[in-house]
Amino acid sequence: MKRVIISADDFGLSEEVNEAVEIAHRDGLLSTASLMVAGPAAEDAIRRAKRLPDLRVGLHLVAIEGPATLPPADIPLLVPQDGQFPSDQLKLGVEYFFRPAVRRELAAEIEAQFRAFARTGLALDHANAHKHMHLHPTVGRYMIESGLRHGLRAVRVPLEPPQPLFAAGTYADTLGDAALRRWTRLLRHQAHKAGLVTNDWCFGLAWSGHMTTERVSALAAHLPDGLSEIYFHPATAKNKLLQRLMPTYEHVAEFETLCSPGLRAGLRHAGATPTTWTDVARAG
Repeated sequence: MKRVIISADDFGLSEEVNEAVEIAHRDGLLSTASLMVAGPAAEDAIRRAKRLPDLRVGLHLVAIEGPATLPPADIPLLVPQDGQFPSDQLKLGVEYFFRPAVRRELAAEIEAQFRAFARTGLALDHANAHKHMHLHPTVGRYMIESGLRHGLRAVRVPLEPPQPLFAAGTYADTLGDAALRRWTRLLRHQAHKAGLVTNDWCFGLAWSGHMTTERVSALAAHLPDGLSEIYFHPATAKNKLLQRLMPTYEHVAEFETLCSPGLRAGLRHAGATPTTWTDVARAG
């Protein structure tokens, strides 16, 4: 049995992203969006979500390269005065693991992000993390612990199998890719131990920012059995912020993919049934 969740990350990052999410949900196959609660356009995203009752929204936890929720004075070891998490993944990973004072601030910030999501009044569909930082065992643990206090039932595991990518187009599997696939076992173990639902497979890593219609339509026709999540970074236009943060990403092309007949045809050919985290969690 093949089931697929079609989702978008960075909801709330910009109005262009929010607009793409709204249109792709209304006119395309997008069922799910992950909200950056402290994003520059978070309030706009929340307003749009409330007029789209069938759009499932979860928390896109930020613990790297993005805005924090708490004031910088409350978490001085995490963020500078501009309130933005640094981009150095290696340095952050070491500090999150080895510095107890940093971990305390991280736990407080993660809890604050879940509380901010709760204040939106939206139902919490799922949680994941910006740049998959929940693969870090400390971030993953705090995300799950806080999430459980706020009704969390599902977590994304970014495990991308290489075989469908080979079948769908050009792809070079690396030792780093293989190591990442093995590392996801820890997050899956953490989630299942907490009683949370996870996906079997996840697509959007190798072609992140380049989930074009041609590629994704071919991928859809080769989806494996089980529950897959295909995630996108759509936008109706590329503003200065998106250009600065993701200069090579094809945001508009990804938006167009979500609304393309080719994606529908590929899923239909594969016999894949669209679903949501909420539906999967309800089914047990």
